[in-house]
Order: sequence, then C-alpha cells, then structure tokens
Amino acid sequence: MSDNITSILNDLVETSKDGEKGFRAAAEDTKNAELQAVFLRRAQDCATGAADLQQLVVRLGGKPDEGGSLAGAVHRGWVNLKATVSGRTDLAVLEECERGEDVAKARYRKALEETLSEDIRVVVQHQYDGVMRNHDQIRDLRDRYRAKQS
Repeated sequence: MSDNITSILNDLVETSKDGEKGFRAAAEDTKNAELQAVFLRRAQDCATGAADLQQLVVRLGGKPDEGGSLAGAVHRGWVNLKATVSGRTDLAVLEECERGEDVAKARYRKALEETLSEDIRVVVQHQYDGVMRNHDQIRDLRDRYRAKQS
C-alpha cells in the first residue's frame, strides 16, 4: 500500500518540480512585469508543494523524488521555453503555461482517485485546489492577452 502511495506522491513531486521549472522559464521569457510576478509566484507555489509532498514520502518511509528532468518536463507538458525561438509573445508563453497546468490538473485528479489516507488526501486536495486556481488565473490572463491581439 505505502509503496503505491509513495509512487503516487513522487509522481506529484515530479509534476510540481516540472511546474516550478516551467514557470521560472516563463518568467525569464517575458519582459512584462505583471506576468513575471505571476510566474515567479506560481514557481514558488510549485516548489512549496513539491517540498510538502517530499515530506509525506519521507514520513511513509520512502525516498522522495528530487525533481523531474527537463526532458521529463517536456514530455509531461512543460515545453522548454528557452529552447524555442526567443522573442515569443506573452500570449504564446501563457498558452504554454496553461498546457503545463492542464497536465498538472490531470495528474492530481488521477491521484485523488486513489485510496489515500485522510491526512495525505487533505494535502493532495489542497494542492489540487491550488493547481485549479493557478490554471484559471493563467487562462484568464491568456484570454486577456488574446483579446489585446485581436
């Protein structure tokens, strides 16, 4: 039981680490101060979430994942923003972030379908709620930037 739970939590650690890397890359990719601040806050939220999950893994006697690779991040929906042509529009960066958050939403939803102890479920649900808020904020910003371009 606890090996399966450790595996689920480590998957979410990886997802959180990927989100942190993706949002940091997005912050570097934009010159817009508002977006930079949003992306850096989201990166910090992801880092905090990963640390909380790692503590749960240790408590269960497992070895916490230290974070996904950049290749893994690309595979899981966070595109390496720096590898693309520089000068990308803020809209394009927001669209990448939203895709990354879509992947995170799906992974958290899948984790919540598992049989989790109440204390672990509370942490995962709290983080899932945060992912949903992040996603909606990024989506709303994307919509605002899309409207500016039309």
